[in-house]
Amino acid sequence: MKFMQWIALSAALTCLPFAAYAQGKPAHKEALLYFIWPQNGAVIKGAFWCRFGLRNMGVTHAGDNYPNSGHHHLLINVNEPLNLNEPIPQDKSHLHFGAGQTEARLELPPGKHTLQLVLGDAEHYPHVPPVVSQKITITVK
Repeated sequence: MKFMQWIALSAALTCLPFAAYAQGKPAHKEALLYFIWPQNGAVIKGAFWCRFGLRNMGVTHAGDNYPNSGHHHLLINVNEPLNLNEPIPQDKSHLHFGAGQTEARLELPPGKHTLQLVLGDAEHYPHVPPVVSQKITITVK
C-alpha cells in the first residue's frame, strides 16, 4: 500500500512543473495588440471583416510554443475581467483564432457592440503581462 502512495505522490509532483508552465508565457514588454478595422465608433452595415494588428510579437498556431508569439482571441460584448490564471474561454463571446488568423468575417445583430482582442499563448492562456487591445465600440445597422 505504501508503494502505491509513493507512486501517486511521485506522479503528482512530476506534474506540478507542467501546470505552472502552461499558464501565461512571457510577453514582449512593448507588445501592442490593436484593431486595423473596424475603428472605435464605426457604424457598419451588415457583415464586415474584422482585421487584427500586432507589434513586437508574432502570430502563430495554438499549440506552438515559440517565444514572443501567440494567437488571437476576439471578445465580443464581454464585460467581465479576464482571468489570467485560466485559459481564455471558447464560446460565442470568446472567439479563438488558433490557426494563426489575423482577420475574421463577422455578422453581428443590429445594435451597439464592444470588441476587444487578447493574445493567447499555445495553451490559450493570456500572456504575462497580458497583451490586450483597447476595447472598441461599434454600431451595426
